[in-house]
Amino acid sequence: MAIKIVDNIFKSMKQDLRKVMPARYGDEDSTNSTNGAAASQTPSGQLCVSPMNKEHMGRLTTHVLDTAHGKPGRGISVALYRISQQQRSLLCERVTNADGRCDQPLLDGDAMQAGTYELDFDIGTYFAGLVPDLPQPPFLSIVTLRFSVADAQAHYHVPLVATPWSYSTYRGS
Repeated sequence: MAIKIVDNIFKSMKQDLRKVMPARYGDEDSTNSTNGAAASQTPSGQLCVSPMNKEHMGRLTTHVLDTAHGKPGRGISVALYRISQQQRSLLCERVTNADGRCDQPLLDGDAMQAGTYELDFDIGTYFAGLVPDLPQPPFLSIVTLRFSVADAQAHYHVPLVATPWSYSTYRGS
């Protein structure tokens, strides 16, 4: 009986959310979060609630924006290192996709830990393929971003905005 009451309450909440935010809560088969709990509807119409939604787990993502050409940085090699006692330990290597992003998070779940990290972006090779008359060696080759994760449960998005002569970063969302 209590489960049916809770189920009805969540159905009512979901209907209310659909009215005010249809783009996010309008899909019957989607997984939505409310107060840190994940709510999804089964094919039979029952609402399932789990305590943690993957979207609330800590993760590290990146992408590259090529502002010299006004497009995402496709095919850029990215390496992630953890820094401990001034030593770098390679955690993963990825290549950016057509959208300038990595297909998978660089870190997520238990692998996401508080600490200091470095991201290496091989923009020298990328820009050499687009701009054949760049001086050799290129002004920028490997761009290294050192940053720290304080909250391992948060989403850290560390993008690189670059040209052959400059770069910038920020903590994105």
